[in-house]
Amino acid sequence: MLVLGISAYYHDSAAAILQGGEIVAAAQEERFSRVKHDPRFPAQAVRYCLEAAGARLSEVDHVVFFEKPFLKFERLLETYLAFAPRGFRSFATAMPIWIRDKLFQKKLIADELAAIEPGLLLRHPLAFSEHHLSHAASAFYPSPFERAAVLTMDGVGEWATTTLALGEGERLDILREIHFPHSLGLLYSAFTYYCGFRVNSGEYKLMGLAPYGRPRFAALIREKLVDIKPDGSFRLDLGYFDYATGLTMTNRRFDALFGGPPRPPEAPIAERHLDLAASIQQVTEEIVLALARDVRARTGETRLCLAGGVALNCVANGRLLREAGFEDLWIQPAAGDAGGALGAALALWHRALGQPRTPLAGRRDRMAGSYLGPEYGDEESAAVLQRLGARFQTLDEAALIERAARDLADGQAMGWFQGRAEYGPRALGNRSILADPRRADTQSVLNLKVKFRESFRPFAPAVLAERVSEQFDIDGESPYMLLVAPVAERCRLTVDPSATGLDRLKQIRSTIPAVTHVDYSARIQTVHADTNPRFHALLSRFAELTGCPSLVNTSFNVRGEPVVGSPEDAFRCFMGTHLDRLAIGRHYLVKDEQPPELMREYAHLLPAD
Repeated sequence: MLVLGISAYYHDSAAAILQGGEIVAAAQEERFSRVKHDPRFPAQAVRYCLEAAGARLSEVDHVVFFEKPFLKFERLLETYLAFAPRGFRSFATAMPIWIRDKLFQKKLIADELAAIEPGLLLRHPLAFSEHHLSHAASAFYPSPFERAAVLTMDGVGEWATTTLALGEGERLDILREIHFPHSLGLLYSAFTYYCGFRVNSGEYKLMGLAPYGRPRFAALIREKLVDIKPDGSFRLDLGYFDYATGLTMTNRRFDALFGGPPRPPEAPIAERHLDLAASIQQVTEEIVLALARDVRARTGETRLCLAGGVALNCVANGRLLREAGFEDLWIQPAAGDAGGALGAALALWHRALGQPRTPLAGRRDRMAGSYLGPEYGDEESAAVLQRLGARFQTLDEAALIERAARDLADGQAMGWFQGRAEYGPRALGNRSILADPRRADTQSVLNLKVKFRESFRPFAPAVLAERVSEQFDIDGESPYMLLVAPVAERCRLTVDPSATGLDRLKQIRSTIPAVTHVDYSARIQTVHADTNPRFHALLSRFAELTGCPSLVNTSFNVRGEPVVGSPEDAFRCFMGTHLDRLAIGRHYLVKDEQPPELMREYAHLLPAD
């Protein structure tokens, strides 16, 4: 039996397909369309999922959408009525769009599906999950746990912004909800907006900025903006926000509280912005910890699953693992709305149809390392490279690993395009840019000359799972790069404590400076031989050559574009940046050997992210 899940029409649209309950494929539309966070119907992702399953759309037994549009419309209407006459301009802007496109979303989705297969007759009526149920299902059902507590947190779904749930076998029950307009995700996004970053895109920048500042506004946030109860429930003072009925996240009262208007995008980052980032990060961690402790007390469970956009806050996740009293934690790698497509399919299969979960059978979890996207064979990739005029060598497996490891050890920055694409926002060694973490200049070179992004942005280490304790203090695994842990004391170096703000960026504070943030933390990916043998082999050979079991691993893209999806995307990014090497499957490319006329920097043509 085939179940197709779809998420769309807000941001990060995606599709996922199950066959007999097993996850066959999942992908975001942006990887095909090349529009970052593409919200449109994921037609290309649906086609890919069908191809991976070897099926036509008419052969799919159930199609399910990740949320309920009528409930969302109800929330929109009731919110405007509650706040009237405030927000009339926003109401007048939003209502025609909702009536035209979203209130009749069932027909819109049916028309999009019919465009994929003309004359389509679905085997069953189109089904609709609920937004946070889809998140909860994406967290629990693929996890390795037979029983677990589940916590979902994001901006807003239909009404819910936070849910606590309990999963057991194929059962999944929502125990408690916090409703709009009280939202931890929207609170964090308000500060993202105020600090000059894009909502639903720049939250990870705010998280990366936080360690440079001091949380001197945290008490003010607790006093004025959010009332936090001991059980983690909270209420926002909506007099400081405009997101419920306005066209911006914050208002003039918010500006007055924090000493000025929002920072314009691309403007200099002041000390105040560093301190605001540190403050909202601290408050967010406090709420997440309180919620997790409450669900631990309510359920008695020792295992916890996470999803929703806030679950991508890996700093909060690291504290949650260390301090909330759970023995184990599992986070959906596609924790945001893209993961809702998979969650909707899983909720229908297990909750609605009552189908049991498939045994793990020795697997780490049911996500296959999150390598669920398209892959390209060596022959297909070679044909693309030849058509583009690229010059490359085709190496056998051993020669590929040896050449790549030696070039990395020699300081070369490398695009690494292998196997199936990752599902979710993190590059996990198949659509990655790799570099030597021991070099002091790696962070600045990658940020400014390869990624074309802000210099303060930290990079993550991919580390051999069996040797992670040599460099990091982490108890357990982090295969999806969703946990932050301290760099081990043995790797740390003494720095001048008088340095403040962004000046701390210049300090060399460990033997792996390229992946050590200013607070001696790192966002870790543990690499396992059973889920990614080629990447594991590369790390192993690099460790043999250098004694260092980790590499810098960042997503293969430039600022403002999605992670590369195809060999052509990879070659274009390679030729448009200061990357030195590119490995596409077993094909190996050296920048200096490429025809100069193929060089074309394009990052300046992309919108800011």
